[in-house]
Amino acid sequence: MDRTARIDRNHCIISLVFAAAVVICVCVGVVMNLTTLYDEDFDHMGLRTFCMFTVNSNILTGICMFLTIPYSIEELRKRSYVVPGWLVELDFMMVTSVAITFLVSLLILAPVKGFVPIFTGSRFFLHGVCPILAILTFCFFIKDHYLPFRSTFLALIPVFIYASVYFVMVDVVGETRGGWNDFYGFLTRIPPWISLTLFMPVTFGAATALRLVHNASCRRFRRAVTDSLRQQCENGSLEDAVRGLAARFRVDNRADIMVPRRMIRNVCGLEEDGERLNELCRVYLEACLEDGGAAETAPGGEGGPGGEKQ
Repeated sequence: MDRTARIDRNHCIISLVFAAAVVICVCVGVVMNLTTLYDEDFDHMGLRTFCMFTVNSNILTGICMFLTIPYSIEELRKRSYVVPGWLVELDFMMVTSVAITFLVSLLILAPVKGFVPIFTGSRFFLHGVCPILAILTFCFFIKDHYLPFRSTFLALIPVFIYASVYFVMVDVVGETRGGWNDFYGFLTRIPPWISLTLFMPVTFGAATALRLVHNASCRRFRRAVTDSLRQQCENGSLEDAVRGLAARFRVDNRADIMVPRRMIRNVCGLEEDGERLNELCRVYLEACLEDGGAAETAPGGEGGPGGEKQ
């Protein structure tokens, strides 16, 4: 296994472990909140915990991370880690939300309530561990899909929706009429106009930072894959590079061949889909089929050495 293949596999394994850890920690934190009927530092326990952005953002992030796990397991078998674009976009939206949870906990709630109450018990998971693991996983180990600038605006949607609901329940409805008390202190501890003016720009800044780090990680890995394959085919053509890619990513089950169209486009430096890309995809498929045919006629009978089926 070459260096880039090892990096790809290690990234996939780390992503799998971190995603599973996020899911487990979210479950632990939420269950602790639901089963704690009284907390001297927080009055939103039991079922009331679901009115908190911390809990909702962590739950949605846990769901998104859970959805990446089957892709990690499947791609470990196929030796190529690919998470679909729509799921990367969802992960981006939810990771931005828990990043805001972490920043609010660290910079606003902890100085007011104290670091121990904010980062112990269920808050240890929901304010600290889950956001940090989710951010690391998204930025450095989910690396197949670039995020365009427009995705930054999509990442604002969950925060904007919750901020609107929070303002209505706290300021318009009010606690005395069945609404919420200002448990985050955005409307009572500081002038409301400051919260309303700064919160979305801060969220936009966090989303931009996450997108830039994620895209930089994608570029670094793709550059490593491209350089490795081109070094193997230094004096060859793009067709040779694609055949090298097929040899590297071939799977044991010949009936389960998958053409990595996006990766071929990146490795070959093609800017757009077109006839040239279609031709190289056919070269990839033919290389896989030729390799499969060689395995079937190998000594030892059908399926390769020892007569065992692939």
